[in-house]
Amino acid sequence: MRKKSAFHRLFRKQDPKFYFDQDARLVPSLTTKDLLGLGLGMVVGTAIFTLPGIVAADHAGPAVVFSFLLGAVGAGLAALAYAETASVLPFAGSAYSWITVLFGEIWGWLTGWALLAEYFIAIAFVASGWSAYVQGFLGSLGVHLPEMMTAGFNLHHGTMIDVLALGAILFVGWLLSHGIDQISRLENGLVIFKLVVVVIFIIVGATAIHSTNYVPFIPKHRPGTSFGGLTGIVAGTAQIFLAYVGFDAIAANTAETKNPQTTMPRGIIGTLVIGTVLFMFVSLVLVGMYRYTSYAGNAEPAAWALRRSGHNLVAGLLSLVAILGMFASLIGIHLASSRLVYAFGRDGLLPKYLGHLNHKQLPGRALTLVTIAAAVLGSIFPFTFLANLVSAGTLVAFMMVSFGIYALRPREGRDLMTAQFKMPGYPILPAISAGFSAVIFMGLNQAAKLLMVGWFAIGLLIYLGYGFKHSKLQHP
Repeated sequence: MRKKSAFHRLFRKQDPKFYFDQDARLVPSLTTKDLLGLGLGMVVGTAIFTLPGIVAADHAGPAVVFSFLLGAVGAGLAALAYAETASVLPFAGSAYSWITVLFGEIWGWLTGWALLAEYFIAIAFVASGWSAYVQGFLGSLGVHLPEMMTAGFNLHHGTMIDVLALGAILFVGWLLSHGIDQISRLENGLVIFKLVVVVIFIIVGATAIHSTNYVPFIPKHRPGTSFGGLTGIVAGTAQIFLAYVGFDAIAANTAETKNPQTTMPRGIIGTLVIGTVLFMFVSLVLVGMYRYTSYAGNAEPAAWALRRSGHNLVAGLLSLVAILGMFASLIGIHLASSRLVYAFGRDGLLPKYLGHLNHKQLPGRALTLVTIAAAVLGSIFPFTFLANLVSAGTLVAFMMVSFGIYALRPREGRDLMTAQFKMPGYPILPAISAGFSAVIFMGLNQAAKLLMVGWFAIGLLIYLGYGFKHSKLQHP
C-alpha cells in the first residue's frame, strides 16, 4: 500500500497559487516589444547567420528553404499551444512549471530537465558560432589567434579551448547580474541592428545569385545517409529546430512580463512569423550565391559568401553586427535558463540555494551556476557537434506543452483563468502538433537521441535521489 501511495505522489499536481505566491517578488517589467526583442534576438541570431549553409551542405541542398518552412509549421503549431498556456499560467520556468500543474511533478521535472539540456547546449552553440564570426572578422583584418585557442577540444586539429566563446558567456552572465530592465533595452537595440543587416544581406546577396546553383533544387537521396530527398529535408528540419527556441525562452520570463494574458501570445507568435520569413529569404539567397557544397563545415557562411563575391564592405558590416547581435541570442537563452534553474530551486527539486532571489530580486545564484556550466560546454565542445544536439530538448518540450492543452482547456474558467488567446482547432490540432514534433525528433541523428536518453536517465536519478525527498510539493 505504501508503494502505491509513493507512486501516486510522483504524479501529484502543483496548486497554481503556490507559483503565484513564490514568484510574487519577481518584478513584471517586460512588454510586447521586449518579448519580441528577446525572441527575435534568439531566432534572428546565430542560427540565421550559420545554419542555412550548414544544413544545405549536410542534408537538404537548395531545399534547405523547405527545411525551414517545415520547421516553421511544426514550431508554429507548438507556438499556438505555448501562447495559450503562457497566458493562463504566467509562472517562471515555462513548460516545467506548466506541466507540473497540468500532469504532475514527475512529468514536469522531465520536461524541465529536457529544457535544461536544450538551454545549456544552446548557450554553448551560440557562443561557439559567435567565436567563429569574430575569428572570420579578425582574419579579414589580418589578425589570427593561436590555433589551440580558437575551437573546442580536438586533438586531431590541435585545438584545446575556445577562449572567445568562454569570454562571451562570462561577459553575458555578468551583464545579466545587473538587472533585466537595462538588458531588455540593450537587447532591443541589438535586434534592430541585426534585422537591418539581414535585410541588407538579402538585397546585396540577391545580386550575386546564379540560377544554376538551384539545380537540382531537391538533390537525390543518398542511401544510407541523411542527405537528399525528403529524408534530407526532415533531417535538416531536425537540426534547425534550435532556430525556434526563441519563443520557449520568451515563455520562461512570463512571471516578469506585464499583462501576460495578451503580451505573451503577441510576443510568441510575432517572433515566429517574423523569424520564419527572414530565414526563408536568407536561405534562398545563400544557396543561390554559391553551390551548397561550398558551405560544408562553415560556421560563418553568410559573411564568407559576401566576401567571396566581392562585397567586402557588406561582409565586414554583417560580421561586425553578427558579432554584436549574437550577444542578443546569448542574453535571451542565458536569461531563460537561469529562470528555469531558479524554478527548480524554488520547488526544492534542486537545492533551495538556487531558488534564492538577491537584493535586486534576481535569481543570482541560479545565474552563476548556468554561466559556469555553459562556459565549460561552450569552450570545450566544437560548433558542429553542438548544432546536432540542441534541438532534442526543444522537441520534447513542444510535445509536452501540446498535450498539455488537453489538461488545460477543461480547467479554464474553473480553477484556472480563462485564456484570452486559445489554440484553434481543439481537440485535433494539439495532437497534430505533438505528432509533428515527434516525427522531427525521430529525424535527429543518433547522437542527439542517445544524449537525450542518457540525460533523462541522469534526471530520473537526481529526482528520485534528491528532488522527491526535498520537493515542496511532496513535503509542504
